[in-house]
Amino acid sequence: MSDMDRRRFIRSAAAAGVAISAPDSLFGEGRAPAVHAQDRVAPKVIADRTGYTSRDESGTNAVSRALRGITGGEDVLDALIAGVTIPERDPEETGVGYGGVPNAEGVVQLDAACMHGPRGWAGGVGALEGVRTPSLVARDVMAQTDHHLLAGEGAQKFARQMGYEIEDSLTTDNSLRIWREWKRRIDPEHWLDPSERQEAGRQAAREMIREGLVDRTTYRGTIHCAGITPSGDVSAVTTTSGLWFKLPGRVGDSPILGAGLYVDNDVGTSGSTGRGEANLYNLSSFRAVQLMRDGRHPKDAGMEALRRIRDSTRDPRLMDEEGRPAFNVRFFLLNREGQHAGVAMYAGGDAESEYALCTEEGAELMTFEPLLEGGPAG
Repeated sequence: MSDMDRRRFIRSAAAAGVAISAPDSLFGEGRAPAVHAQDRVAPKVIADRTGYTSRDESGTNAVSRALRGITGGEDVLDALIAGVTIPERDPEETGVGYGGVPNAEGVVQLDAACMHGPRGWAGGVGALEGVRTPSLVARDVMAQTDHHLLAGEGAQKFARQMGYEIEDSLTTDNSLRIWREWKRRIDPEHWLDPSERQEAGRQAAREMIREGLVDRTTYRGTIHCAGITPSGDVSAVTTTSGLWFKLPGRVGDSPILGAGLYVDNDVGTSGSTGRGEANLYNLSSFRAVQLMRDGRHPKDAGMEALRRIRDSTRDPRLMDEEGRPAFNVRFFLLNREGQHAGVAMYAGGDAESEYALCTEEGAELMTFEPLLEGGPAG
């Protein structure tokens, strides 16, 4: 091939790549690429509880919408993101997207990431303001750039360039009510000293949960959603408004590849909700996928990831009186054979005990397998 012919070939391939990554669908008209020759597994979608409880105007939840897309021939990641945009747009869902509880200064900052197993693509956004659907922006980072993560003002500028509406605020009357009550409790007169204010903030949040003013299950609100096609292709997406009342600029594990989620199309996928810092410290989702690569069942891989978090938690501020983690972490795991698991550090007490699963038989709530008995102290 001459140099001229080679340059023409490269230009043609680049043009084809742009067409493939059009914003409305990764593969044109929502169709998945034919990566494998024949069906080999039963399609399914796994997600946290929000994937079941949050519904759109028609009554459809995230896992049902995602599975419908997968079985209807949509690209697997397109289908999963179409699912999670339901809770992202839900003003009553305080853990993600529009109506997510703000940070300590009353501003909603959102994180999201997605990984496309068949293509080996990934993209994420951190501390994004003004866009209700960060999962879609994460997909565009993946499809339209050669980057994996954009954050803060840069992420918002990119979203504006991609045509997203940038809103002045994503708070709702409900999320502002929660934030104002929190502010009233920690600062009745003036600012406290930083260390006192941090502890006062945690205590105020715990009191509001105990009094039923807010739902414990959305305190570290996140939705993770993963799916597998009949041909065994896997993908995943995670989206969150992050820890309630977090310090401005805090980015958790959700948009970080290997921490909040990880996908290897030859192995499977793992994603997580709960204390993001624990997953960042341990790169837990990557670890779980590597364990599945070594032949572990998804449940066993998830339990080993939890044990690693338990054993690496040494800070007294993060431990209960028995020396156990005073926080919860949950994993959603799915391998290439279609085996799945939902495991949690705790599933007792007032901890979230259920996750969502959707198969061709329909959507249902499943019970987490816990590593430790009881519930988290924090």
